[in-house]
Amino acid sequence: MTIRPFLAALMAVSLVPIVLAAPPAGKPLKLPEIKFEKYTLPNGLTVITHEDHRLPLVAVDLWYHVGPLNERAGRTGFAHLFEHMMFEGSEHVGEKAHIKFVQGAGATDVNGTTSFDRTNYFETLPANQLELGLWLESDRMGFLMEGLDRVKLANQRDVVRNERRQGEGQPYELANEKMYQLLFPKEHPYYADVIGSHADIEAARIADIRDFHQQFYTPNNASIAIAGDFDPVKLKALLTKYFGPIPKGPAVAPVNVETPAITAQRRAVVTDTVKLPELTIAWLTPGVFQPGSDEADVAMFALGGAKASRLDQALVYKTQVAQRVTCQLDAEKLAGIAECDVIAKPGVKLEDLEATVWSEIAKLQADGPTEEEVTAAKAVHLTRKITGLQRLGGFGGVADTLNQYNQYTGDPGYLVKDVASQQAVTASGAKAAAAKYFTKDSAVVVYTVAGKKELNDVPRSPGDTDADVKIVNPYSEAFETEQAWRKTPPAPGPALSFHLPVPKTFTLKNGLKVYFVEDKNLPVLSAQVEVRAGSENTPFAKAGLASLTGATMGEATTTRDLTQLAEAQEKIGTRINLGTTMDGMDAALTVTTNNADQGLELLADVMQHPAFADKDFDRMQKQRLVAISQVADSPQAIAQRVGPLLIYGEHPYGASATGTLDSVKALSKADLVEFYKQHYGPADAALTLVGDVNEAEAKRLAEKYFGGWTGTARAGVKLAPAPAAPQRHIVIVDKPGAPQTALFAFGQGVPITTPDLQAIQVMNYTLGGSFGSRINMNLREEHGYTYGAQSAYQLYAQGGGFLAGGLVRTDITGPAAKELMYEISRFPTAPPTDAELTMAKDARVHAIPALFETTSATAGALGSIFLYNRPLDYYTTLPEKYSKVTAADVIRVAKEDVHPINLIIVAVGDKAKIEQGLKDTNLGPIEVRTPTGELVK
Repeated sequence: MTIRPFLAALMAVSLVPIVLAAPPAGKPLKLPEIKFEKYTLPNGLTVITHEDHRLPLVAVDLWYHVGPLNERAGRTGFAHLFEHMMFEGSEHVGEKAHIKFVQGAGATDVNGTTSFDRTNYFETLPANQLELGLWLESDRMGFLMEGLDRVKLANQRDVVRNERRQGEGQPYELANEKMYQLLFPKEHPYYADVIGSHADIEAARIADIRDFHQQFYTPNNASIAIAGDFDPVKLKALLTKYFGPIPKGPAVAPVNVETPAITAQRRAVVTDTVKLPELTIAWLTPGVFQPGSDEADVAMFALGGAKASRLDQALVYKTQVAQRVTCQLDAEKLAGIAECDVIAKPGVKLEDLEATVWSEIAKLQADGPTEEEVTAAKAVHLTRKITGLQRLGGFGGVADTLNQYNQYTGDPGYLVKDVASQQAVTASGAKAAAAKYFTKDSAVVVYTVAGKKELNDVPRSPGDTDADVKIVNPYSEAFETEQAWRKTPPAPGPALSFHLPVPKTFTLKNGLKVYFVEDKNLPVLSAQVEVRAGSENTPFAKAGLASLTGATMGEATTTRDLTQLAEAQEKIGTRINLGTTMDGMDAALTVTTNNADQGLELLADVMQHPAFADKDFDRMQKQRLVAISQVADSPQAIAQRVGPLLIYGEHPYGASATGTLDSVKALSKADLVEFYKQHYGPADAALTLVGDVNEAEAKRLAEKYFGGWTGTARAGVKLAPAPAAPQRHIVIVDKPGAPQTALFAFGQGVPITTPDLQAIQVMNYTLGGSFGSRINMNLREEHGYTYGAQSAYQLYAQGGGFLAGGLVRTDITGPAAKELMYEISRFPTAPPTDAELTMAKDARVHAIPALFETTSATAGALGSIFLYNRPLDYYTTLPEKYSKVTAADVIRVAKEDVHPINLIIVAVGDKAKIEQGLKDTNLGPIEVRTPTGELVK
């Protein structure tokens, strides 16, 4: 997986108090500091550890100090390609077995990613599976060569190129690559996309890949961070056992590339199959943790990073000439990249947008950001860091943060200095940064306009490529014999006992239910209001009403207009997130506890006093209509709209939550007001509070801010029965020039309240619900047809849907459809083996603690208890429910709930290139439909 980080990752952990000199708002706040131990093994491997015994989890995060930073021209994408090769199987683990081991152990946050400066691999495991994680990571560090051959390389070249095509198929992605090519000279490591070009990926040969591993995937070029529930003495012994014998590799020379300044503006025009043009302006700024980087970041926040930023005000709200504004700063080792993207409204010229952007930049350079803007930027960054401390692994988790700070500063505990640097930014410093870095002469400007998507794809290599290459074992026979003990996977430690939270609950006089869990680990509070005001309450003719109501509520209240509401949130470092699902609507925020009162007051204001002002409704309706028209830019988005419509027809489950052009055009402000009156009120709502507040404080906050809520919300509607299931057939939606086909099979599913829920989840885990599932292993690992394929049940209160598929290569759309249907069709008669069943059950059980790793995740879990009338101990009983699932249960639900003959296969792609292949499958009759689902005759 390639990543382009957005700013700094969410940060780290422990509890050594440091009082900030100038807290953003409310009471003084104590900032946690990372507690860690750092040491180096004799072979050069850097080890960084952090103990945290809150949950029986441990995160293993291994950083190799290699990325495009270390590549050369003609070999772009090697670091990312090798990231994929690391999952192919090492000598003692077995072919393609790595992911099956970790997922079978109940791992979460499992991935590998490549950015410009590093490649990392991580997994969060149940604490009793720590040794398994060390066995797996050490084997692919030291013993990958024995399993690497030309067949595996050819397969992963296909997979990586499918990943690139997946990106190329996304709107505006081509402009992003062009932006980097303008920012950096061709010989610079950041010139090419992290994923590399098609030509360079296809040119990779087995000797190149093996040399790359021997040079960079060595203990002395890596650091491993481990955070969580472990015994440090036992951990050192395990690290010595598994990593100690791996020989030290050659020294890796430091990369000291100068990034030349841009002294004359560079411009380009990119054509893409998009409905709306986009303006991109980017600049070079200081590298990560370098002087001036934080000041530039604050200036970028004021320009276009806040909800009511200057560009949002000028382009989105006042004149409404832009659909969206996004500004961000990504700081890497050799340079920072500040970028603003502005998508135009229909009929608006990019030249006019650009003139306004430069006008706003000139004002920022002349006057600087206000003190309020600087305070908001600091508060937002600080909250992100503190809330990030809750996660052990994954992107921006504790282990990842320790490694990040270590790589760039040599100090895993750099958090204190990092925060101090950000908090020290002044308005004058941010003004100077804007004047220095965001100039016209130092900018690159890219226009994306409608036109042909120009791609530089290349043919696959011949089948006999590398056939004559001799593979030489890197180790002596004696060393291999010494390491033969690695063939036996380590047994898990003693069984874990889950201590999952059971919420305390109370009800206010107005009927509002309150669920509360105290978590004193960090000074953080997450609050969420859940209301049964989902899309199922909306008739088909008014599709989009529920989600538009929820979205408009977040714009303004009766006492705060859009700007005031946005600034009030950012002042305390938070943002209220509102989301509408089929079954409900939730509004949530996370604040540091010194801002608990301010945060709850804002959340209550949004929920109880939405303005539904004419100007807000008008703007939101127009934005929604434009967004719906943009669906045609994405093959996958088209498929996700057309499939449910064909299965359910004019039923709420057949409608997109955002609505159609006709349904949204027909809505009025009065519709929103009436929907709010009917479905929002304390008697049919719940407030969840999770964090560092005691029960008395929770009751005070709930009563003070929600005790006066009135309203007469009615219970949700009883839906009409689903229509009869269709007979299997194929639907093609023509998307000329699409680099891939969005290939999905759609069918009817089951309600979330089914007593068979756990059996269905265990069954689907093997079918398509995990990386090691049958569908993904077939389409991705065996055939190289896709970057990833899956199956899923969309579980709603009164029913749901089933879908399976992914984005596949255009030229093999037919064969991919045949393989997809093969796996689905054979499953009822070829249910999981004993090994697959055990793996699926263990994975489901051991992943449960991760649902409660953060306060916001816990609040969401509690919201589902209310939404689906679950018992308070629902999650504590889940392990037993999964454990009781039998092979007979899985066989039964597979036969009852997997209906291959009733699936509609939707293929959104270039009809001229895919139609014959789909005909050749004989999977059913073919019809052609428009992107909105109408039949083409």
